[in-house]
Amino acid sequence: MEIFTNLTNEIPEGSHDLGVLSMPFEKRQKTRQKTALDSGLVIGLMLPRGTLMRGGDLLIAESGQFVRVSSTPEWVSRVQSTDPNDLAKVAYHLGNRHVWVQIGDGWLSYLLDHVLDHMVEGLGEEPVHELRPFEPEAGAYDQQGLHHDH
Repeated sequence: MEIFTNLTNEIPEGSHDLGVLSMPFEKRQKTRQKTALDSGLVIGLMLPRGTLMRGGDLLIAESGQFVRVSSTPEWVSRVQSTDPNDLAKVAYHLGNRHVWVQIGDGWLSYLLDHVLDHMVEGLGEEPVHELRPFEPEAGAYDQQGLHHDH
């Protein structure tokens, strides 16, 4: 079983592509795990603690082989508004509950949770449920230093 210990967004020279590792957000947070590529090949992850895998990242093994991380679509609640103050209020209350939030232009989303949906409705917004990859903000203390354009 190949063990992957590094995360990057650049293909190392002379490396070999083993395939794709599709995972929901919850599993992309786990730095130590045994998992399987989409092809069924079993691999191990021993990444530095605190590493957050994102869709498009590459996992590198000491052998030079790599796999591509893919974010599996999952159910999220999406809140859209043309008023940035309304979105800021929702983001504040979600952040106060330590909820992972993905932020876009005029919208934000969080993993589907009916209790949070009820709170958001109480703030005057209407969450819409969507099946999509979830790529939340890493947070102010992110130490990975990777640049993501997705």
